[in-house]
Formats: sequence, structure tokens, C-alpha cells
Amino acid sequence: MKVYVVDNGGQWTHREWRTLRYLGAEAEIVPNTIPFEEISDADALVLSGGAPRVGLSGELGNCGEYLDRALVPVLGICAGHQFMARHFGGACEPARVPEFGRVEIQVAHRDDLFKNLPAVMVVWESHNDEVTAVPDVFEVLASSGNCAVQAMRHRHQPFYGLQFHPEVEHTEYGAQIFQNFLNLAP
Repeated sequence: MKVYVVDNGGQWTHREWRTLRYLGAEAEIVPNTIPFEEISDADALVLSGGAPRVGLSGELGNCGEYLDRALVPVLGICAGHQFMARHFGGACEPARVPEFGRVEIQVAHRDDLFKNLPAVMVVWESHNDEVTAVPDVFEVLASSGNCAVQAMRHRHQPFYGLQFHPEVEHTEYGAQIFQNFLNLAP
């Protein structure tokens, strides 16, 4: 299974790559400026986190084109999640309470991404900004006390967004979340 991890400048992009490789995926980190044609053989895409405030500030290279053209599962993490929300008509703003470190989330809809996982889990956060309005074609899957959109999914396509970082060892069930994402690939 071929998975491209689109590098948006996040500090943990290499951990996303490493986790996917550990799970048996043929993962490769690519810049967010690579033409879509060069990654069109993907079985799945991961839009990594990014530099501070990049989720608010505008475009992430060619990520918009990837979302418009991808026919495979896409997972947006942190800034990738925020970009996905904005791209489909949602909104992101500075968080009322920025989250860093350990946070407990509540999973409202287990869906495919949280399949066979508990309804409450500890995750690792590193964000100043967050999704404040979910696009009409998305639904919220999980939230925390300070962040209403910890996870979301597109209603018609296998596109998922996570505010937290499943690639960090402090996130409970992070590898299982990635495995559930890989299981969505054709």
C-alpha cells in the first residue's frame, strides 16, 4: 500500500511516516508543492501538521488540489485538518484555549477511524488554532472540553481530519487510528 505523507512543515511529519512504515505501508514524505500527477498512484494521503498558524494563514502548497482530485482516503492532521475544514467551506480561528500536551477526548461517532476503540481516550495536542465551523459536508466525530472539533469526517468521501496528533507515542491508540485509516484504502 502506497501512502504519501504531504509535508506541510510540521514538527512531527517524520513520525507520521515512521508509524505508517511500522504498520507495513510503503510511506514516503513529499513536499506540499509536488504536482498531483506525481502522487496520483497513492492508495492514501496524509496531510501533515504545519508550522505555527499555518492552518489559519492560507494555502498549504497544493493541498487544495489534492483534496479536489484525490479518489483515495485522505487524513488531515492538525494544520492539515484545519486546512481541510477551510477548503470545504468551514472556518478556523485562534483557539479560545490553546491545547498543548495531554488532553482527553470523547468520541461521539466511532465511524471507521475510531472502529473498535474506546469512547474516551487520551491524545497529544499542539495547537493554537482550531476548526470553529465544520463544513456542511462534514460531521464531528470527537471533541474535548476545550475543542469542539477534535475529529471530523466527510459524509461522502473517505476524508478525515484530526486536531490531535495520532503519530505521537503519548496518544493512546494512535497506531490503531492509523491502521483504521489504512484499512479504508482500496
